[in-house]
Amino acid sequence: MQVKSIYRFARISAFKAREVTRAIQGLPATDALDLLRFTPKKAAPLIIKTLKSAIANAENNNNMNPESLVVKEAVVGEGPTFKRFQPKARGSAGPIRKRTSHIRIILTDEIEIKRRTPAVKTKKPRREKPAVKTPEPTVAAETSTPVVETKE
Repeated sequence: MQVKSIYRFARISAFKAREVTRAIQGLPATDALDLLRFTPKKAAPLIIKTLKSAIANAENNNNMNPESLVVKEAVVGEGPTFKRFQPKARGSAGPIRKRTSHIRIILTDEIEIKRRTPAVKTKKPRREKPAVKTPEPTVAAETSTPVVETKE
């Protein structure tokens, strides 16, 4: 069964919010909440609010276990844009577009939970650098001061 929650007219551009929703798609709902808590983006709290609402809808309306829920779809669409104007030099005006978005999250319990494992970096064997021959210091021949013979 699928459960959805929609946050309409969120005051953030859809472009910025999509970056965060891409990260949680396909994750278990509890893992998605953990990931969003530590995301420093402005969109993260807005998406957390929507995700918590979807989890509450699943629990209270459909008697579903929140541990078995998976984020099937996390979509951000554009909402209406507020148009404002900023005064500019010499009596002109520049447009300001205050964008909004609609955040939609769909949870399901039909998909089996697959936890993402962090990519483990394997160390490559270090390639030995070829031995560089350093030039041996040459001993400078003893320089003696030239003897100048003078005739008297």
